[in-house]
Amino acid sequence: MKHALTAKLRRWPKHCLAKGANASYLQSSNLVETMTQVLDRAAAHAVQFLEAVQKRPIAASATTAELRCRLAKPLPEYGTPAESVIDDLVRDVEGGILGSANARFFGWVIGGTLPAAIAADWLTSAWDQNAASNTTAPAEAVVEEVCGEWIKELLGIPRSASFAFVTGCQMAHTTALAAARNKLLHDRGWDVEGKGLAGAPPLRILTTQNRHESMLRSARLLGIGTEAIEYVAADKFGRIEIGELEKALRAAGRDPVVVWLQAGELNTGLFDDFTRACPVAHAAKAWVHIDGAFGLWAATSERYRHWLDGAEQADSWATDGHKWLNLPFESGLVFVAHPVAHRAAFAQVTSYAVPLEELRNQKDWNPEWSRRGRGFPAYAAIRALGRAGIADIVERCSALAQRLVKGIGELPGTQVLASPIINQGLVRFLAKDGDHDRATDEMIRRIQEKGVAWFGGATWRGMRVMRVSVCNYLTQESDVDRTLASVREALESGA
Repeated sequence: MKHALTAKLRRWPKHCLAKGANASYLQSSNLVETMTQVLDRAAAHAVQFLEAVQKRPIAASATTAELRCRLAKPLPEYGTPAESVIDDLVRDVEGGILGSANARFFGWVIGGTLPAAIAADWLTSAWDQNAASNTTAPAEAVVEEVCGEWIKELLGIPRSASFAFVTGCQMAHTTALAAARNKLLHDRGWDVEGKGLAGAPPLRILTTQNRHESMLRSARLLGIGTEAIEYVAADKFGRIEIGELEKALRAAGRDPVVVWLQAGELNTGLFDDFTRACPVAHAAKAWVHIDGAFGLWAATSERYRHWLDGAEQADSWATDGHKWLNLPFESGLVFVAHPVAHRAAFAQVTSYAVPLEELRNQKDWNPEWSRRGRGFPAYAAIRALGRAGIADIVERCSALAQRLVKGIGELPGTQVLASPIINQGLVRFLAKDGDHDRATDEMIRRIQEKGVAWFGGATWRGMRVMRVSVCNYLTQESDVDRTLASVREALESGA
């Protein structure tokens, strides 16, 4: 089929509609024909992109000035035929699309997108449902209900937990913190949804320096503030130190506290000791939140699920579908062990949208009202993969990450700082003059320029490092071979 679409694209003339018929596709007599033509056109372009993305350089090649020159056209007074708009868009963004869908993209924890998930996402746009309510999107409501139960089972989260589909882990954290704020303050006699935060008992967040920066934004959005975050010492592995956590909780006294733990830290993939940390936090009446953007998916694997022992004791969990489930973006998920607090933070009665009482009403659990149906791609992906398929992605990516880090570490002038626990590792490049930070950033630039693989830099424990992240279902042994050869060439070119 893809070859037929590609051939069809080559046969199509550049402008299919008559000049001057700027908005004729809005007329009902032409709508079906025009919609079919433009969707076929988009599908053909998509197939061409997917055919090429594994072969073309990963780094974006166009400059900002070039992209602006092509895309920043004057505001159009009249419309342009739909197919022409799509053709022009594909042409004008050329060189400005980062190849993060490439199997050798190792810079951030970004998966590819499964074929079934892409197709379901396209259908989601075509169906054009407002997934905020079960009355505006009843099928989406049922799909979300089903997926919520499936994913709780996959991730080892208690079946009694509530859930929400959100834009990403950022909003999953924010949703969880809103539920935590509700319960912690309600338990102290304060109605935060009614009274706000002015005069409320001050809420604290205890975590380590290994936390993801999205925590800071969530604290800002909810009026908690970044000054409420207190950093607890970590052990030699980077996990929250239990004795220090106990001290911080005692110092907090009766103040409401959220203990923020990691399931798959961004740089090293480390997991906090949930078996010990959760009981300590709960003994102090604190709320435990687990940032499991990608690490929670280790629960699907017999080989790696032990890292999540005790995680089921938490009060909330956040994860992202665009990582190991390989969904499109805007596929975040949050789970809350206290459904009453979760719903109280978001539910609001409206006179114009009476929900179906027998069906979960999405907006009672979500921070947004108008939104797309995020459940359809997740439903399609889980059905396409099954538990075994998801576990295979987790285990294969982790094994490839370990081989990739080990292989880079065996090259001259390199140093492994963190071998992967699962799919994340850190290396750096050494300079004869001792300026290893400069050498590391320079090597990252050279590797990106070669176009075979893409890694990103980070600052970790005061050092510039190259982060290795393997998360794409397409990545194979041959991709590691090609990447190691490219890194070796980049090293030799700078010697």
